[in-house]
Amino acid sequence: MTPSTTELRRREDTDLPTRLAKSAATEQGAFLQTEHFDLWLTERWLANAFRVERIPFADLDLWYTEQETGNIRHQSGKFFTVEGLKVDTPTRSWSQPIIRQPEVGMLGILVKEFNGVLHCLMQAKMEPGNPNLLQLSPTVQATKSNYTRVHKGAKVKYLEYFAEGAQRGKVIVDVLQSEHGSWFYRKSNRNIVVEVTEDVPLDDDFCWLTLGQVNTLLHRDNLVNMDSRTVLSCLPAPGYAEPANDFQAALLASRDPHAGALSATPDVLSWFTGQRADHDIDVSRVPLGEVPGWIRTEDEISREDGKFFRCVAVRAIAGNREVTSWTQPLFEQHGRGVAAFIVKQFAGVLHVLVHARLEGGFLDTVELGPTVQCVPGNYHDAERPPFLDHVLAAEKSRIHYSTVHSEEGGRFLDTESDYLVVEADEDFPADVPPQYTWVTVGQLTDLLRHGRYVNVQARTLVAALNALG
Repeated sequence: MTPSTTELRRREDTDLPTRLAKSAATEQGAFLQTEHFDLWLTERWLANAFRVERIPFADLDLWYTEQETGNIRHQSGKFFTVEGLKVDTPTRSWSQPIIRQPEVGMLGILVKEFNGVLHCLMQAKMEPGNPNLLQLSPTVQATKSNYTRVHKGAKVKYLEYFAEGAQRGKVIVDVLQSEHGSWFYRKSNRNIVVEVTEDVPLDDDFCWLTLGQVNTLLHRDNLVNMDSRTVLSCLPAPGYAEPANDFQAALLASRDPHAGALSATPDVLSWFTGQRADHDIDVSRVPLGEVPGWIRTEDEISREDGKFFRCVAVRAIAGNREVTSWTQPLFEQHGRGVAAFIVKQFAGVLHVLVHARLEGGFLDTVELGPTVQCVPGNYHDAERPPFLDHVLAAEKSRIHYSTVHSEEGGRFLDTESDYLVVEADEDFPADVPPQYTWVTVGQLTDLLRHGRYVNVQARTLVAALNALG
C-alpha cells in the first residue's frame, strides 16, 4: 500500500505500549464488571439453543466420502476436507489423517477507548467442539467460506471493520499465523487487531472488556478460546508497571529490549533459520482411504493402537450462529495434553525455553513451540519427550500459570491441554539440546510480528505470560 500523501508518519506508535499497560492494569470495565461476567455469559447461554451430538458419517448432511480416495468433502467444494498425509524424515516416518483448509481465516479483535482505557470487543461464541460449547472469542472468527456466505447464512457481524476500505480503523496487529501443524495442512489465519474511535453498535452476544479483564479470564479453565488467545499474543508488549514480586520484575525485564538476553536477537534468528534449513522432511498428501495403520468404522477413523486422535462426525445446533444447524467432521484428541514453558531467570531477566518443533502440517518445516507439547499417555517411559517429567514433577511454588484450555472448537472435539508456566529450579542447566534455546519474552513478542515463527500452543503461553503481569 502506497500512502496518498508525502507526509511522513511515525514508524511505531510509541504511545501504544503505555496504553496497553493501562488497559491490562484496569480490572473493571466501563460497561461490564468482572464479577458480573458469569451472569452475562449465562444470559447468552439461556438466550440461545445449543446442542451437539455424535452421529455416524452416513448422517453427515452436505458432506460426502469420495469413492476413489476415501476423502471427506463438503458438497460446495469449500470449508475443508479430511485427507491423508505421509511424512518422511531421516529419523522417523508416519501417516495420518489431516484437515486441508487452503483458505485463510479471519481472527479479528476490535478495540476502542472508553474513559481513556482500551477495551476489546469480545464475543460469546458457540463452537461444536468446545467442552462447554460457549467460550469467549474474538470480535470476528470466521473462515473465508463463512464470511463469503457459502453456507447461505447470515452475515458475519463486524466483518466490515476488518476489511480493506474506509471503515477500517487504525491497524495495531495484522499477521498471518499458522494453526495446529499436527492436524492442519499448511493452514493460516489472519490475526488482526483494529482500533476505532467512532460509535460501534453492540450486539447482544458481544461485550467490551479491558485487557485486564480478559487476562483475569485467561486464568479460568475453558473460557477464553484459542482464537482469542492467538490474537492477544500478537499484541505489542505492554509498557511497564510496578512489579509485585521478583518473578514479575524478571518478567518485566524480559520485555525490556535494554535489559539484555542470553542470545542477541540476530543469533536467535540465525539458530532458528539453521533449524529450518537442517530439517530434511518430505510431506505428501495421500488418499485418506490409503493411510496405513488407521481403521474406519461407521462412527470414527482412528489408529489401530487407539493413540493420538480420531476423526468423528457431529450434528450441531446454535441459535446465534450464521447458520443455526449443521453437521461436520471433527478431530478428537485421545487424552489431555500438556503444553508448558519452562522459564528461568538469568541475571534477573526471565527467559523462556523454546523448542524448534517439526510438525507435518507446517509450511516451513518447524516453528518455535513450547518446551513441552504432547499428550503424555501416547508415550512409553523410554519415549517420553524431553523435560516432560520436570514439568509434571514441579513443586506448586514453581508453577506460575496452570489453566486448562481447549483447542479450536470449530475443528476439534473436547480437545484440551494443561497450559503451564513452570519456573526451573536453580540446578536446571543453562545448556540445552540443540533443538532448544533460551529467549526472552520480548524476543518472542518481536517474532510474533512475523508469520509462522511461533506455533499456536506457544502463542497461548505468550498470552498467559502477558496475563501474569
